[in-house]
Amino acid sequence: MTAEVLSNGSQATEPVSDAPPELVKSVATETEPNTATIEPKKEKEEKQQQVEEKPRESTTLGSIMEKNSSFREESNFLTDLMEPEKKALFELRSLVETNLLKPMEGEEGGEVKDMSLWGVPLLPSKCPESNNVILLKFLRAREFKAKDAYKMLEKTLQWRKESKIDSILEESSLGKDLGSTFYMSGVDKEGRPVCYNLLSAFRDEEMYQKAFGSEEKKQEFLRWRIQLMEMGIKKLEFGPGKPSSFVQVIDLKDAPGLSKKEIRIAMKEAVELLQDNYPEFVAKTIFINAPFWYYAFGALISPFLTQRTRSKFVFARPSRVTETLLKYIPVENIPVSYGGLKREGDSEIYGEGTGVQEQVLKVNSTESIEIPLPQAGTTLLWDLTVLGWEVNYKEEFVPSDEGSYTILIQKERKLCYDEKTVCNSFKNNEPGKVVLTIDNPTYKKKKALYRYKIKHC
Repeated sequence: MTAEVLSNGSQATEPVSDAPPELVKSVATETEPNTATIEPKKEKEEKQQQVEEKPRESTTLGSIMEKNSSFREESNFLTDLMEPEKKALFELRSLVETNLLKPMEGEEGGEVKDMSLWGVPLLPSKCPESNNVILLKFLRAREFKAKDAYKMLEKTLQWRKESKIDSILEESSLGKDLGSTFYMSGVDKEGRPVCYNLLSAFRDEEMYQKAFGSEEKKQEFLRWRIQLMEMGIKKLEFGPGKPSSFVQVIDLKDAPGLSKKEIRIAMKEAVELLQDNYPEFVAKTIFINAPFWYYAFGALISPFLTQRTRSKFVFARPSRVTETLLKYIPVENIPVSYGGLKREGDSEIYGEGTGVQEQVLKVNSTESIEIPLPQAGTTLLWDLTVLGWEVNYKEEFVPSDEGSYTILIQKERKLCYDEKTVCNSFKNNEPGKVVLTIDNPTYKKKKALYRYKIKHC
């Protein structure tokens, strides 16, 4: 017997106790398909077949972690540098020591001993480890050509002086109407801060005019973008083995199209400005919900970018947003609006929780996640997301007493890729279990990620 009762959907905000993870019935293993090796007679054919027979990428967490290994930030330890790189670093150090001790062009008087950049002294003798991190950024941006790196550094210092960048964080009026288009939330798998940019706000004509309605407003927008960059840098640590860059996520959902030339020009100028003066600060730029026209825009600005900058761009279609973000960011740090498990206040709710668990969804099958509630009067909270979406989902409470009614918490519905993460709660009046049922009607194996918490009243 089944009685339908809607969940109150309330969320606890104080720490709560765990249900034993071993009591949750779920399958967390997945086998990878084997690929046969083809051995043609001719060597040329063999190479071609090896390319053709390369296994398709799977979307399992295992493969995501493997692909993520190439995403690790380049080492700032001297011992990890190759000899030519060390030589270039020492040469750049020498150029800095020789030239920055002299007054900058147009200045009167004395030594510039305390010159710093992003809070790090530029003279190696002041803070050698942090200094190495900054100098290596400029070297990597110029392929370890010390003289070119020094010229870039010199231009950056001159630009910062002329544009008064060191005091830009004090300009509280910048972007006062644009704050909803940017926020920072969580860190990636390497501990780097993640910045989110929402371009949908600029579809509103009033907002668009505030940002790009005139040359003056465009320049103010660009200065605001620089201010955001400086704010992000404040969260970084310049030392070997510490995160010294961040990840940028740009959400293109409902963004203005190519017909809006003002935003196109402003974005191009912003990219060039940041590329020239903030080398190696963005480890990855992930464009999500990318429409077809944005690929054309990417082709337009590509000639203005270095190969190194282009290699840091990732594009994700709307149906692959969650899977793409998971390559770089832990699911508990991805906002629920993008299919992750991060929401406001979740550290209080799930701080001592079970952690993220997995449930494999086999091809054309139905799987269940059972969470026991052996005591009456407890509240269960849970979050769930599905990689690949396009599944049917329902929630029930099944009492331990066979004579009691099964309670339908959430009737069956389809979970689509454009939905947020499932977040729900249920308070039981008798012992039993909550059963989350997921039906995968497709011919593609998928995976559900979930976490839960039990609050004893």
